[in-house]
Amino acid sequence: MSHSPFLTPGHSRSRRALAARRRRRRRRLAVLGALVLVAAAATAAAMALANGSGSGRRHGDRAGAHSLRHRVAPAVRLSPHGFPLAAPALALRGFSPPQDEPVQMSFATPPREGLLFNLSTGQVLWSFNPFQPVPIASLTKMMTALLTVLAAPPDAPVLITREAIDMPGSKVGVLPLGRHVPLESLLYGLLLPSGNDAAVALAQHVAGSVNAFVTRMNEEAAKLGLGCTRYSSPSGYYDAGNYSCAADLAVLAHVDMLQPRIASVVRTYSAVIPFPIPGGKLYLYNNNPLLIYHYPGATGMKTGQTEAAGRCLVATAERHGVRLGAIVLNSDAPGTQARELLDAGFQDVYHQPPVAEAPWPPGA
Repeated sequence: MSHSPFLTPGHSRSRRALAARRRRRRRRLAVLGALVLVAAAATAAAMALANGSGSGRRHGDRAGAHSLRHRVAPAVRLSPHGFPLAAPALALRGFSPPQDEPVQMSFATPPREGLLFNLSTGQVLWSFNPFQPVPIASLTKMMTALLTVLAAPPDAPVLITREAIDMPGSKVGVLPLGRHVPLESLLYGLLLPSGNDAAVALAQHVAGSVNAFVTRMNEEAAKLGLGCTRYSSPSGYYDAGNYSCAADLAVLAHVDMLQPRIASVVRTYSAVIPFPIPGGKLYLYNNNPLLIYHYPGATGMKTGQTEAAGRCLVATAERHGVRLGAIVLNSDAPGTQARELLDAGFQDVYHQPPVAEAPWPPGA
């Protein structure tokens, strides 16, 4: 091996070692720089994914945005009972601050919760705490009626059991133990006088037992997208674990009124129906104040009352093709407040002329 004439062999080895150390240092710096660049690129990509609306999407990079969206599975929303929650069967739209609502309404003693809405389109006209879960008493029977008409024909024979007979609270009251009653007769008994005994008999007929029927109620609520609704009985007589909100009840009212059998029953003030009792007929009367006091255009639909729920009403009416719903929960005058809301909707929003009405008694 040749050496420079100006360096001793020892000096030559020192120079070569120094050069090797410099080369190793340059390689380490190059690797470190590459790692920094990779980390920066990864951070930028993560920020773009988190923002979800970065410049690439704004400039039309739809394919890239689509692929990023589908890399992360969306969280599944669950109903209060734990079932996967679908999109609402009616999209309520137009929730606004009170000063911007189409209907301006205030009550000296407001309900705990309320809503005025277009029953066909879901347009919200007035609201008050519409998403607060509260006890709903016999408004529960709106779901019981829906499952009944979806599952069984009007002439199905329904066995009257001891459990049905012994239900407390509001009742049809003359159900014949051990006999069969036409299902449609019990549907009238469920929705007009709000019979808890009819609710149990129908639940047992449709699902085999009350518990199985309650499970179906909660499954159906999830399918309809009722995100603040949970049922614990087919009647609503027991408040524990049984609740909903005005927004959910609006969706359920829309779905119920699409069922011709339900719509026909809830608009009826009085009915004479065949029944296996002496005389063969049962006389039933609706406790909906809109029907009792002949509100113009009233079409339904359900009342409810327990100590925890207070007095509740889901009221529906139609005038000149406009279908409105008014919901008041825990109200000191549910019929009067629903009537005032409906009048305001028809007149102030849809510009219909006032309709003459007879005066209502206080507290109706």
